[in-house]
Amino acid sequence: MEIQIMREIANRVEKGENVALVTLIQVDGSSPGKKGNLMAVFENKKILGTVGGGNLEYTLIQEAINSMQSQESKELEFDLIEDAALHMKCGGKIKAFIKVFKKRDKLIIIGGGHVGTELYNLGVFLEMDTVIFDDRIEFCNDSRFPQASELILGEIDKNLENYKLDKNSYIVIVSRGHLQDKASLIQVLKQDTGYIGMIGSRKKIIETYKEILETGENIKKLKNVYSPIGLDISSGSPKEIAISIIAEILTVKNKLTGKHMRDVKKIELL
Repeated sequence: MEIQIMREIANRVEKGENVALVTLIQVDGSSPGKKGNLMAVFENKKILGTVGGGNLEYTLIQEAINSMQSQESKELEFDLIEDAALHMKCGGKIKAFIKVFKKRDKLIIIGGGHVGTELYNLGVFLEMDTVIFDDRIEFCNDSRFPQASELILGEIDKNLENYKLDKNSYIVIVSRGHLQDKASLIQVLKQDTGYIGMIGSRKKIIETYKEILETGENIKKLKNVYSPIGLDISSGSPKEIAISIIAEILTVKNKLTGKHMRDVKKIELL
C-alpha cells in the first residue's frame, strides 16, 4: 500500500494537482492508528490509505485539505480522550505530520516574441511549467519553444476564456499590440491568479485601464495588475526585461521584499 500511495502522489503532482500526505509520526498508548500509517488526501477530498478511521481520520482529512489550500505543511498533536477536541475514548496520544506536495508553478506567457522567448528560457531554468499563447504560428511552435509545457495557437482572448488559471498561475502579457494586450487582460482578470503583469508604456497602460473600466470592470482588480511590468533593474534589452519580470514574479510568489540582502540582513561593522 505504501508504494501505491507514493506512486499515486507522484502521478497526481505530475498532472498539476496538490496532494497532502498524512503520516502518524508518534503514537503513545491506545490509538486507532499505528506509527508510520500513511494516508494521501487529494484535492477532490478522496483518500488513499488510512490512519485508523473514525473521528481521528476525519479530522486529519479536513486538516490536510486546509493545508493544501494554505500550501503549508504542518505537525499536529491530539489527545485521544473524551474531554479533548476529538472526543475519543482510546486514551492515547498521537502526533501527525501533513506534508503538502505542491503543484508546479505555471508561467503563462501571452506573446511569443523577443521578450516572451527570454521569459520562456527563464521559466524552463526555474523548472516552471511554461505555456505560450500566440496567434502566429511562427511565434508559437515546437522549434521556437522545444521545452514548453503547452503551446496554444489561435485567437488569444478566446483561448484564454476557456483556459483554467489558479493561484499557481503567473501571467505575463507581452503580446504584439495594445488591442491584444487589453483583450488578454480582460480575460485573465476573470480568474484568481498568483500574478498578472502587462508590458507597456505609462501612456498605453493608462489608456488600456480607462478602456477596461468603461466596460464595467472593478478598479480593485486593475490595481492588482503589475504594469508597467518588472523591477527597475533593466537596461531595456529583451533579456534584461525578462529578468526584471521574473524577479518581480519571484518577489510576489515568495512574499518577499525585493530589497538588497544587505538591507534585509543588516551587518553592523565594528
